[in-house]
This record gives sequence, structure tokens and C-alpha cells, in this order.
Amino acid sequence: MKKIVGLSLVCSGLLFGATLELEQVTVIGESLTKEVKNISSEDLKSADLAEALAKNVPSVTLVRRSGIANDIILRGQKKDNINVLMDEAKIYGACPNRMDPATSHILSNNVENIQIIEGPYDVEHFGSLSALVIAETKKPTKEVSGEANVNIGSYGYKKASTTLSGGNDTIRALISVSKEEGDQYEDGDGKSLSEQLDASIAAGVGLPGNAYSAAKKNMKSFEKTTLMSKVFMNIADNQELRLGYTLNRSDNILYPSSPMDADYDDSDIYTLGYSIYDLSAFSKELSLEAYKSEVDHPMSTKNRVTGAAAYLTNHVTSEIVGAKLKNTMNIGSDKLSLGIDTSKRNWDGEKYTTTVATGAQGAHTTSIPDVDTTNKALFATYDTRMGDVNLQFGTRLDDSTIKANKTMVGLLPATRMENDYNALSANVLATFKANDTITYFAGIGKSSRVPDAKELYLGTSPLGDLDQTTNYETDIGFDAKYNGYGFKTKLFYSILKDYIHFNSLKYVNVDATIYGLEMDAYYDFTDALSLDYGFAYLKGKKDDALAGQTDTDLAEITPLKVNLGLRYKQAEHSVKTEMVAAGKWSAYDSNNGEQEIPGYAVFNFQYNYKITKNFDITVGVDNILDKKYAISNTYKDLTLVAGGGNVMLLNEPGRYFYTNVRYAF
Repeated sequence: MKKIVGLSLVCSGLLFGATLELEQVTVIGESLTKEVKNISSEDLKSADLAEALAKNVPSVTLVRRSGIANDIILRGQKKDNINVLMDEAKIYGACPNRMDPATSHILSNNVENIQIIEGPYDVEHFGSLSALVIAETKKPTKEVSGEANVNIGSYGYKKASTTLSGGNDTIRALISVSKEEGDQYEDGDGKSLSEQLDASIAAGVGLPGNAYSAAKKNMKSFEKTTLMSKVFMNIADNQELRLGYTLNRSDNILYPSSPMDADYDDSDIYTLGYSIYDLSAFSKELSLEAYKSEVDHPMSTKNRVTGAAAYLTNHVTSEIVGAKLKNTMNIGSDKLSLGIDTSKRNWDGEKYTTTVATGAQGAHTTSIPDVDTTNKALFATYDTRMGDVNLQFGTRLDDSTIKANKTMVGLLPATRMENDYNALSANVLATFKANDTITYFAGIGKSSRVPDAKELYLGTSPLGDLDQTTNYETDIGFDAKYNGYGFKTKLFYSILKDYIHFNSLKYVNVDATIYGLEMDAYYDFTDALSLDYGFAYLKGKKDDALAGQTDTDLAEITPLKVNLGLRYKQAEHSVKTEMVAAGKWSAYDSNNGEQEIPGYAVFNFQYNYKITKNFDITVGVDNILDKKYAISNTYKDLTLVAGGGNVMLLNEPGRYFYTNVRYAF
């Protein structure tokens, strides 16, 4: 049974004036979940899921690296501190420099909803330290349905996508394909990506060899082709089999603030699900979810001046295979779930040079030492109700092994070539409905995540001896709703033991804390006109400065972010306006490459007209005032263009117009 508890239970602030709709938070089984709805039909600007989330959720900030395939920071956390899944498939990008984060392998035109669980309240999946993000993709329908979209935008953006679904009582199928490309966007000063890089080099940030060669200065920013196919079969009255395959092919993605670009980025994701319902009195649902995700990612200097005669390639691959078996039973009005979760990830890479004139390759050397991360876990959740109080309990026992199967000349063998980790995670969440107006909640939990291969074995002095990070967190909040208006709030306090942080030379463990406040409010002027407001505020500190340093500010603790939106909808017409703003990045880790970034306020507009039952058209403009601004800082865990003690900041796109025409049936 779903229990509505309101937006205040997790971070909120997605506005009626935004391009996505934020539904009420629901507790589904053990999970405190925020739903971001209708992504494939509402977010039309591009297939970049990270940009869609960052634009609409105050607690999510974009890490801008390119015109597409960007990363996110969620409540001061990114990388393996956030667990990102497509349905039940766990995804790891291959690039050690985060050119292809997990969100880049999930295309927004294939996504129906996003489920976000903030905090240590997920026990079903490996590595949910501070948040879980699940992208729920489109499901096949029994009725024949489909849609086709054609989108054009500023800076040479073109996209075409189509989806077709149908079936009968026994079998349902879906296929979705898309193709898109874009030129280099221009910032608020009218500078393209290559021109931003040239300007940085002229200012002493970066070397002349980092610049794009004359023949490459005007090349496209990216090209992307995707396919998603699914087949669902009812093999018996109480049994369902689900098969899925997602293909992503991205080519020539430019990363101007990094010394390399991606030659291509290919991923293949396979999923299998099988459920048996009402098997016995002890099994309301028995489900098996299995997946395999493969990523192939070569990046090189072939587009840069330094690669004119011979260019360097770093070719990395990532693969993960996993499965989860879960049985859910009812005990009176309570619900108990027991499960097994297991996965094995491999991360491997090699570097080599290629002579342009002959195509001859030099010696191949190890860049990622063929690292296997193997996890086996047991988990359990229990959901019960006591009067007006709903209680949810979760626990997970992990056994993980990380092993490097290669050596790196001059660096390995490390202190430890193989690491074993054990962790017990647990949480309890209580919600109390005081009356028809106010609902309170409180939660406390503990979760852990192991280091990855880059953190263990790369850097100038790798030792392979990092401890896993453990998060001890408390969350409290309430939701008050009245006739036509309401406000919600949430506070959290997170104690991070052995947090993995970069110290300019290598990754080390440090104890730290992150705490924050998230709030939103809404007011319905009329049935047609609504106003929404939301903000997220964070603070993060190391308990002690790292060795040889003095700054105790934690890296990537984003400044105050505010969303303000206004929506008007009448008959076939819908108008949305919004402001997305953030304060100055004044608390930052200067010892590890971060710098002060000015605040910003950006205004966007969108209009939709439903021409007929099947046709509609959307026109919009982002960054109406053509503001020049940057949102991503320069933490040294990424290799960025640098020089003279400074690191290149990549500006956001300037004024961006777009039009989308859709036919749906």
C-alpha cells in the first residue's frame, strides 16, 4: 500500500514552472521516494538526463563537461557516493575522468520517471552511500501506441526520436530509437567551446598544445544514436518475464576543459526480470532481476594541437554483471522482504600513442590495472504500522573484494593488490500523520561504499589501501498542506567516516560532515495559475585538514540554489516560466583546486500548444538574458586544463531557443 507523506520527506523544490512535474513523495515498501515524472514527454531540450535533473531539482547540481553526457552532484555527493540505476541495472561509466558518468548512458527520451532516495535508506542495492537514483524507463503497453518527436535548437541541435509499443494479454513489446547531434554551444559572451578554451590559454590557463587544431575548431560537439527494446511476457496467470536491451552510441564528444576528448562512448545494457505472484502464503511476490552493462570508451588528444603528429589514447572499458533475488510476504498487515544481491564489476584500461602519418601504435601500458570488484550481500526490509505511525526497517550485510589483476610500471605493486571489505547497513524511518494537514517524519541510518579502482590505484602515489566510507545520517522533516497553499521542509545531518577525498597527490580517507536544509512552498492563485518556490542549502567540512593542507572545506559542497516558477494552463495552451539561481561559491576547497565562482540567476520560458488530439508543438528559450555564468567547480579529482596556478572554468550555454513537434497516438 502506498502512503502519501509529501514533498518534505526528501529534497524538493521542483517547480510547476519547470519542465518536469514533481509528484508527491511516496513511501513504497521500505523506500522513501521522490518521483520526477514524465521526463520523456516533458523534457525536450536534449537526451542529457543530468541536465534535466539539475534544471529542475534544487538539491541536484550539474557538473558541466560538454554539450551532453554531463554528471550530477546530489546533496554534495557524486561518483560512487550516488548509486545510479536504469530500472534494476547498475551502470558504471568507463572513463576515470568522468566523461561518461552513469547518467550519460540513460537517455531522457527513454525515461518515464526518476525515483530519488536521499540518505542511507536503500538496502537493496550495492553502494547506496548517500543517495539512490533509479531511472524507470518506458514499459511496453498492450494497446498499440507510439509517438514521434522532431526537435531543433540553437547551436545546430537536431534530434529525431520515435517509440512504438503494443501487444496482447500474453506478450507486449516496445522499441524506441533516437538520433541527435549538436554543434558547439556558445556561452553568454558568444564563445564556442573551442573559443572558451582559446581564451583560457590566452589568459595563461592551459598550454598552447591543449587548444583544438585549426581543422577541429569548428567540429560538432557530439553525435548520439540510441535504441531501447523491451519484451514483457505473461508466461502464466501469476508469472511475468521481462527482457530488455539498451544501446548507446556516442561519437566525437568534445570536452574542452579536459586535455582529451572522447573518440566514442559505446554502451550496451541487458536486463532480465522474472516475477511470480502469490506463490504461497509465504510469498506474495518472488522476483529475480539480472543485468549486464558494458561500456567502451577511448579518449584521445587527436583533436588537439599536441596530437598533430602523434596523439595519446587512453582506452578504458567497464563491465558489470549482477543479479538480485527478493521474496516479499505479508505478515498480517505488515510486509517483510528478504533478498540476495550480488555483482561483479571489471574496470580495465591501457594507454598508447599513435603516429598520425603511419597509423603505427606505440607500446601499450596499463592505465587501469584490470580491477575486479565483487560483492555479495543479504538484505531485509520490514514495514509495519502502529496507529498513525508507519515504521520501516532495513538492513544489509555486504561482503566485497577488490582485486587488481595487472601491475602498472613504476607504480604497482601497491601496498595491497587485493582488498576485502565487510559492512553492515541499517536504517529505520518513521512517519506520523498528525492530522489531515501535517505529516512528520524522522529517520536514522548507516550505509557504506567501497573505493573504486581509480581511488585505489591511480594518482602519483597509489597504495591500494583505502578504507571504505561509512555514512551515519539523521533526517527529520514535515509537510504542511492547506487549501491552495503549503510548505515542506527537511533537515539532514550526515557524519562521513573515512570519506574518500583527493589531496592533490592521491586519494585518502578523512572524516567529514555534511548537513543541510531543503524547503519548498507553493501557492495556487487559481485552478489555472500556480506559483512554486524551492531551495537547497548545504554545508560540508572535513574534521581535520589533509596532510600538508590548511583548508577544511569539503569539496563539491554546492552553494545555495533556488528555483522559482510560474505556470499557467488553460485548455490547449500551457505557459511555464522559471528562474533558477544560485549563490556565490564562497566556501570551497582551495587546497584541492576549487575556486570562487560568482552566483547567477537564469530565466527560462516554455509554451506548449496542443494543436489536435495527436499533435502538439512546444517552443522555448533557456537563459533568456544570455547570461555568462559557470556552475561547475574545479576539484582536482578531475584532470582539467590548467596553468599558472589556475584551472579552466567551463561556462554554461548562452541564450538557447528550441522547438519540438510531437505526434502521439
